Amino acid sequence: MDTTSYKTISANKTTVKKEWVLVDANEEILGRFASKVAIVLRGKHRADFTPHVDCGDNVIVINAEKIKLTGNKWADKQYVSHSGYPGGQKFITPEKLMKKNPIAVVEKAIKGMLPKSRLGREQFRNLYVYAGTEHEHEAQQPKKINLNSIK
Repeated sequence: MDTTSYKTISANKTTVKKEWVLVDANEEILGRFASKVAIVLRGKHRADFTPHVDCGDNVIVINAEKIKLTGNKWADKQYVSHSGYPGGQKFITPEKLMKKNPIAVVEKAIKGMLPKSRLGREQFRNLYVYAGTEHEHEAQQPKKINLNSIK
């Protein structure tokens, strides 16, 4: 009996084949959208997923300014940042942040769903978010995917 067929194959940096995918955020709910994008960035939708390897795809998100939030989250939710100095805590609502930088709302939601480690920071670099429908990655020939097909 050949026992080599029972070995679990673990992906590594050289065996991973990254793809470029395009995702449209138009009229999507922020949290649900971000969790699906985080799954694609990590590579959990693939059969060869390995937890300690960056085996996710490169994701391009377009129409970030058309994302939706449910309830009163536009006014009630707050993002907190701190300068490191006493009294340096700052609060901003998604409504104000969307006017200032619409890309940041989507990036903060997706980054919060990735691992808080070197691997998570490396996976976050594979995310490209654009406010409009235009992006600068046509040369990579990204394929458009429907996030509802990912479980």
